[in-house]
Amino acid sequence: MPAVHFGVTIPQIKRTWDESKSAARDYEAMGYDSLWVCDHLYGPQSPSIPILEAWSELAAVAAITSKVELGTLVTPAGMRNPAHLGKVIATVDNIAGGRVIAGLGGGWMTREFTDFGVPFLPTGQRLGQLRETVELLKRMWDPAEGEVTYDGKHIHVQNVVTEPKPPRRVPILIGGSGENVTLKLVAQHADWWNNSAGNQGNLERKVGVLRQHCETIGRDPEEITVSQQCLVTIAPDDAAAGPMIDTAKKIFGGHMGDPTGPLAIAGSPERVKEQIQKHIDLGCTAFIMEFFGRDTKTPAQLFADKVLPAFR
Repeated sequence: MPAVHFGVTIPQIKRTWDESKSAARDYEAMGYDSLWVCDHLYGPQSPSIPILEAWSELAAVAAITSKVELGTLVTPAGMRNPAHLGKVIATVDNIAGGRVIAGLGGGWMTREFTDFGVPFLPTGQRLGQLRETVELLKRMWDPAEGEVTYDGKHIHVQNVVTEPKPPRRVPILIGGSGENVTLKLVAQHADWWNNSAGNQGNLERKVGVLRQHCETIGRDPEEITVSQQCLVTIAPDDAAAGPMIDTAKKIFGGHMGDPTGPLAIAGSPERVKEQIQKHIDLGCTAFIMEFFGRDTKTPAQLFADKVLPAFR
């Protein structure tokens, strides 16, 4: 069996830093491989919903943890100055001692761009920003590069210096499911590809398309870690899980996938293990999980006790 990676999203929306800090420490102690935050400047449903800024929070989490990898799911490439973003990520990785996974995407929420004075470009141009950002960051973080000049269609920097460099080669995760542009970009540049929760049911098709792109450019698809963003609704037995699954379906709709769908990770620990194995059989070996419920520590502990050992 290939190594299976289990990451957890830190409670972030309508949560205090103390709540996030406590969860991060507990998840690391439970044995999870990575911790993640979503990169939004506004709560996804409304600008008035409180949410902590991603890279500030991740820097703090880096300082209070020691083993888990840390990432964003995902940072919109055009939402910040890209060279400044590269410096921020390099700094966070130094705080973490080389544990950052840089999650990048095209973005989708218009107001978190425009309200902060940043243009929200059409989709094709945002994906162009993503491509250029990835290319720039790789050069900024390269120990062999000193001053970096980049003159693209969307990004223009002159003689930018990044010191200190990240302690390791920062893995780049690209999130998104567009078959003609995004997955081709993944094949060319990414170490990880993340399939969004809303596309969980299409995992098999998307993996197939990614492999085709890899074949076209001569890259081994096994070099790319396939991860699945997913809602996990777990309870001690199926009877207890049933009402939770019904509630999750009402709350999330399709945004976090269908909690009753064929790949939904929901039910008793035995059922959850079966569902995880279905993903592995399709080529997905990493899971970025959001545990359902206001109290996420109880289900996370149940998962750690009853599910994690089966895949170690």
